[in-house]
Amino acid sequence: MKKAKDVDSYIKSAPKEVQAKLNQIRGAIKSSVPNAEEKISYGMPYYGYKGRLVYFAYSKNHLGVYAMSPAMKKHEKEVKRYKTGKATLQFSYDKKLPIDLIKKLVKTQVNFNEAKEKKNE
Repeated sequence: MKKAKDVDSYIKSAPKEVQAKLNQIRGAIKSSVPNAEEKISYGMPYYGYKGRLVYFAYSKNHLGVYAMSPAMKKHEKEVKRYKTGKATLQFSYDKKLPIDLIKKLVKTQVNFNEAKEKKNE
């Protein structure tokens, strides 16, 4: 895979059958935090707002959403349904994406980042 320069080119570089799901994830993030910074970091789409929020990526066998640990921990009962790591959720291509959960994780991390910033003022 050629290194993408922005999120649009990252999604366009994905297999056709994966692009719609990547756009769903992107849409969920952007609708949750419209003013989030969007860029490529570590070769993946990255979103930040007052700190890191979330990354996502596609691989041969699954889609990955890489949420920050505080958000994952707060919603650990909900994320247990999926293959997870400390800050990773994996979704198979043949299942519907849990868009509401992705939005919830992002919004939780926004709240965490805002509280952290306020504490540091």
